[in-house]
Amino acid sequence: MQGFVDLQINGIQGVDFNSASISTGDWNLALQALRDDGTEAFLPTLITDSIPALIGKMDGLARLCDAGGGGVCGGEVKPAGIHLEGPYLSEKPGYIGAHPRAHAKDTNLDEMKRIHEAARGWLKLVTLAPERDLGGKVTRWLVDQGIVVAAGHTDASIDELKRGIDSGLSLFTHLGNACPPTVPRHDNIVQRAIALRDSLRITLIADGHHLPLWLVESWVGIFGIDRVAIVSDAISAALLPPGLHRLGERVVRVGEDGVPRSEDRTHFVGSGATLGMMAGLLRRETSLSESSLVQMLRENPRRWLSIA
Repeated sequence: MQGFVDLQINGIQGVDFNSASISTGDWNLALQALRDDGTEAFLPTLITDSIPALIGKMDGLARLCDAGGGGVCGGEVKPAGIHLEGPYLSEKPGYIGAHPRAHAKDTNLDEMKRIHEAARGWLKLVTLAPERDLGGKVTRWLVDQGIVVAAGHTDASIDELKRGIDSGLSLFTHLGNACPPTVPRHDNIVQRAIALRDSLRITLIADGHHLPLWLVESWVGIFGIDRVAIVSDAISAALLPPGLHRLGERVVRVGEDGVPRSEDRTHFVGSGATLGMMAGLLRRETSLSESSLVQMLRENPRRWLSIA
């Protein structure tokens, strides 16, 4: 398999893309770690924060992306854009996940334009809750700029999801996560997304903890191989031993199983796994073919975001 394409990664090997002060040395360390893991292109991901903080972080990350990627021993890894996950997410317990609830809010087009300007063309994917963008104004504007819009951290009703799709929303971020452990058995966000599967593509975190791997395999069958991509959602703890690690302003404890969890253990805080690790798990523990893995780990995300 040629290099992986990761549409959602918050950090790796001690480097936190949500830090307000990533050095060039940090960036190069992350590039080296990604290259060694087999990743060819990636979207560093910013999570929810205050609008001024996000603008500052977006500017800093865009400057690092401007510098390009890095190649060692004939291999190369490059940023293919930036993924903004938030701040326009559901603030409801369970749905907000690891994002700081105080900064979750309704969409604001002027704010989005300022964030977009700070990205200087690098913003390629935005995850938001459709119920936070009633009327779809921000979704439509982003799509008009050539940016893919995904639903995520959301409890949108079926009608709100349909309106989001009508406004240009085309993806669902890490389906099956960022929702409470107990939901209504029929009318819940997972079932709503499945009901609209002909209009939505999905990303899945295949570390065996966020989703059981049999469920990943099942959803591949339900949505179709062309509509599924695997993302790492890795934080700075990836490739490091258990202990304390960072995600933005938050200190996260990673247990012996390598999984970052909240202190009360009610939710995950990103992933401690890389795409290389997930590829190995999928090969060993599912019946998915190698061609299917290539589709989900490389070809689909490359095609969806028109990555050269």
